[in-house]
Amino acid sequence: MTATIIEPKWHTTEEVAVLLRFGLSKTKMLILTGEIRSVKIGRNRRILPQWVDEYVQSVTSGAEGMSA
Repeated sequence: MTATIIEPKWHTTEEVAVLLRFGLSKTKMLILTGEIRSVKIGRNRRILPQWVDEYVQSVTSGAEGMSA
């Protein structure tokens, strides 16, 4: 018998905060303002992994042309 590893299909707000190393309140604000896309399921918000990637891409695309 082989073990099956199930990868999460989406993240909670708390998980996204950990992934981005942001506080929970900042992450909730990014979701509220639409900077991070999410879907509401009942009372809960869920974020697809690609939406987290889209947010990171949008933030870093503006910083690519800048140098220190």
